[in-house]
Amino acid sequence: MEVLKVSANSSPKAVAGAIAAVMRRDGQVIVQAVGAGAVNQAVKSIAIARGYVAPNGIDLVAAPSFYAVNIDGEERTAIRFLLESRTK
Repeated sequence: MEVLKVSANSSPKAVAGAIAAVMRRDGQVIVQAVGAGAVNQAVKSIAIARGYVAPNGIDLVAAPSFYAVNIDGEERTAIRFLLESRTK
């Protein structure tokens, strides 16, 4: 499954476009962010992406979780959002 990494400097519209493209292609994607600023951009991106994929019949939902990552030899905690389409 593809993992999209978001930073505090990421453009929410650009990330939303990437989320929409992967959702249309694969039906699911993981969005990963480390730090408060990155999580903020990720959440905004997910909200925008819901609007991008809705016309395709995709009801985007997110399940957040913690994930340990190694950055420059230091263990950090990331927030991962598993994005899938809700089935009705």
